[in-house]
Amino acid sequence: MERFMGLDVGDKTIGVAISDPFFLTAQGYTTIFRVGIKKDLEELKKIIEEKEVSKIIVGLPKNMNNSIGPQGKKVLEFVDRLKREVNNEIILQDERLTTVSAERILIQGNVSRKNRKKVIDKVASTYILQSYLDMKK
Repeated sequence: MERFMGLDVGDKTIGVAISDPFFLTAQGYTTIFRVGIKKDLEELKKIIEEKEVSKIIVGLPKNMNNSIGPQGKKVLEFVDRLKREVNNEIILQDERLTTVSAERILIQGNVSRKNRKKVIDKVASTYILQSYLDMKK
């Protein structure tokens, strides 16, 4: 059963979320600790195959004035590399406030600062994918 994948691409980690087969909900799946673009892409390709991912939603960080800053440019470069490796449709999703929202949820859940660092990207990727799924409804 095919699913969608959400990605929160950072310098040190990539948060990964996967949709349910009905494309209603996003669940945090894993955090990939980045070691190099080749290895990162191999890791993603394994998940894409294993979870039968048909579409990839990548969070694109933008500045509040809608321009693309240095982090956004890094994400676009990553997406270009990913496009060369996979045939999946890749959609860029505005992620301006996802990390802030993810942090707020974790704080409300009394997750310690140390533990928040471990899961923040996975939670942010879930937000990215869920906002895309909600838009599609």
